[in-house]
Amino acid sequence: MALLEVKNLKKIYSTRFGGNQVQALSNVNFSVEEGEYVAIMGESGSGKTTLLNILAALDKPTSGEVLLNGKSIAAVKEGNIAEFRRANLGFVFQDFNLLDNFSLEDNIFLPLVLARTPYKDMQQRIMPIAEKLGISDLLKKYPYEVSGGQKQRAAVARALITDPQIILADEPTGALDSKASDHLLDLFSGINKSGQTILMVTHSTKAASHASRVIFIKDGQVFHQIYKAGMSNEELYEKISHTLVVIAAGGNANE
Repeated sequence: MALLEVKNLKKIYSTRFGGNQVQALSNVNFSVEEGEYVAIMGESGSGKTTLLNILAALDKPTSGEVLLNGKSIAAVKEGNIAEFRRANLGFVFQDFNLLDNFSLEDNIFLPLVLARTPYKDMQQRIMPIAEKLGISDLLKKYPYEVSGGQKQRAAVARALITDPQIILADEPTGALDSKASDHLLDLFSGINKSGQTILMVTHSTKAASHASRVIFIKDGQVFHQIYKAGMSNEELYEKISHTLVVIAAGGNANE
């Protein structure tokens, strides 16, 4: 059984007074196996952000369902949604979403504090993660005292510390320079190799080339998929680039 299953997902938004409707997603179907590293790509307005919001339980589909380990996200009661996210999902955002008046350590601890985890357990969890991400000596610093790449590594630590079933990353390299982006993508690859499932929405061909599979969304539907298999990052980069050109030209991705 797949870890994440997306079945016949449709999302229709109505304008403020209900006069017009916009279909953001139309019959989206795909699954993610445990331990996979999946990138989702598409032009602006393709529906990928709407899809990510539904997977994150931040929005609800008009029809269809999302299953995490065989359980419907829609079945989670409204009052339990926040707890569900903390227990099952890790989030990495483009703009880091760190609190400036909290140290990096306190930012990383935040989901555990909200879950009322004992401080001793929090300390035991943070050190191996901080060492893996190379931020052990930065934990007492504040976000405004560190670089963008260091902020993003702290954000990744916050996502990992709850031991989530899946990490959802939204343009994680979008606010980083090329060196910091390369470092983060190497970290993501290492985290994935250790068994962590990752689903990343990105505009970056380079970021997507690190994934094991790339799903392309066009006009609210799954347009094409590429499996990395035995390809190198460079070879996958070329395949992705070709597909994006085809999408922009309105052609067939198999051409």
